[in-house]
This record gives sequence, structure tokens and C-alpha cells, in this order.
Amino acid sequence: MTENKSSKYFKYAIGEILLVVIGILIALQVNNWNENRKQNALKELQLQNLESDLKADVIHLDDEI
Repeated sequence: MTENKSSKYFKYAIGEILLVVIGILIALQVNNWNENRKQNALKELQLQNLESDLKADVIHLDDEI
């Protein structure tokens, strides 16, 4: 009887630990996805700024020549 109770408790504890681990892994994945999304948005903004700066430089150099 005690063995059966201990076995059930052990299985329950393992199940709880697995649920917590899975939850943590999901949270980490969502966080990584969000960070990548932010970095991609920042890269896009930097590329747009670079493009507009280059266009302004070309116009300025054309005026100088």
C-alpha cells in the first residue's frame, strides 16, 4: 500500500516537473522569437536610414560637381 502511494506521488512529481520544464522552454522560445523580431525591425530601420543618407549624399555630390 505504501509502495503504491509512493509510486503515485513520484509519478505526479515527475509530471509536475515536466510541465514546469515545458512551460519554461515555451517561454524561452517566445522570448527568442520576440527578440529576433525586434532585431529585424531595427535592422530594417537602419537600412532605410542608410539608404536615405546615401541618396542625400548623392544629391549633395551631384550639386558639387
